[in-house]
Amino acid sequence: MAEASKAPDKKEDVSRRRIFSWLASVGLFGSAALAAVSDWLFFKPQVTYGPSARFAIGKPDEFPPGTRISRDVERVCIVREGNRLAAISTTCTHLGCIVGISDTGFSCPCHGSRYDQDGTVTGGPAPKPLPWFKVTLAPNGELEVDKNTQVNPGTYFTV
Repeated sequence: MAEASKAPDKKEDVSRRRIFSWLASVGLFGSAALAAVSDWLFFKPQVTYGPSARFAIGKPDEFPPGTRISRDVERVCIVREGNRLAAISTTCTHLGCIVGISDTGFSCPCHGSRYDQDGTVTGGPAPKPLPWFKVTLAPNGELEVDKNTQVNPGTYFTV
């Protein structure tokens, strides 16, 4: 047996074409999976809950006549004159700073806008008066302010 039969090497060499097709299919399916995940994240609601536009401020007897209380969290000023009560916004109509209560009404610390006791502009760059919000009495006896409903300036809730 001079001639030994040589068994061909069973080990296949991986061809270049096979490597490129494998890489292409991984890239294709990977990009499809990435697109599906990003679409799911896009359509999933990204809700951030802020403070409610309707909130309770307390019972009417907590506000004696002559009261002017600023509530910075809700950005309103509660005004009581006699048996009438109102909620005036403390957000400056110029650029949205929180106005403070002053002796003559309201004043904005950012750019100097001034408002009278009713929120009417008396000076500065503010383009319009401070809005007034609707005040109602809830069934539990507490007053509620609804910032989604503006009323005409001078519209008071009678206690």
